[in-house]
Amino acid sequence: MNFRLTGLVAATFTPMNGDGSLNLDRIAPMVDYLVDKGLNAVYVCGSTGEGPSMTNEERKETAAAFVSAAAGRLKVVVQVGHSCLGDARALAAHAQQIGADAVAAVAPYYFKPDSVDTLVDCLAEITAGAPQLPFYYYHIPALTGVEADLEAMLRLAAERIPTLVGIKYTATTMHEIQMLRALDGGRFDILHGRDEMLLSALAVGVRGAIGSTYNFAAPLYQRLMTAFDGGDLEEAQRCQARSVAMIREILGTGGQAGLKAAMNLLGFDCGPVRLPLRTLDAEQMSRLEQKLRRAGPFDRP
Repeated sequence: MNFRLTGLVAATFTPMNGDGSLNLDRIAPMVDYLVDKGLNAVYVCGSTGEGPSMTNEERKETAAAFVSAAAGRLKVVVQVGHSCLGDARALAAHAQQIGADAVAAVAPYYFKPDSVDTLVDCLAEITAGAPQLPFYYYHIPALTGVEADLEAMLRLAAERIPTLVGIKYTATTMHEIQMLRALDGGRFDILHGRDEMLLSALAVGVRGAIGSTYNFAAPLYQRLMTAFDGGDLEEAQRCQARSVAMIREILGTGGQAGLKAAMNLLGFDCGPVRLPLRTLDAEQMSRLEQKLRRAGPFDRP
């Protein structure tokens, strides 16, 4: 299946009301903003979007709202992974029904696959629900606890999953991502998922990246990519250093909740995070805002 994502892909936040219920009306303005900033796609109901903390119905409603708001201006990738494979398959089927452009899925993360063969069996079960949509395996071992020989996985999955196009790779091992990119002459689309290491990923040939901070700092990363492509390594390093400092402040103040709270500084109220994550209190929010304001407008290069 011929499908690739290039440039920046925003791992979107799921906007919520103060009581934690969905606030889908806030999705369209965020999508308009991402289109205006030149992003190429959105990644919905992943870690950033708190997909694992949402009910299946909420995930469907959220995915549908993003597809509707994108209206063909952005590609929409829906993360459908679940500990229950039947639910994951149903979410994949729904993504195809509403007109999403692709699906992705983490491995089951409670009872974990015991081998590459079992992992591929799981992914085949999920993708059977969306036989017309390109599929990315979402590799994020820090959260799923699932490690696998990804070269072996890709080779086996390519034989059994006709919709497989690549991996969303959220880990720090650059030598592995380089190896996966080179596999079978660059057959697979390997997307990088660590914003703090975008420059490192570019250096090993990655051309597409999915991240949380691309929602509110896309121009900074676009400047980084332009500088790298133009051979200005010093400027690319400056941009990446600024990204690292920004993310350090956000995560140091509020972890995952800090990322969501940063959207408030652009005027997009995404609401609280859900337990077991902890929402920032007023003091933490004020401290984060002061730190980011001192650093300058993070939505500009």
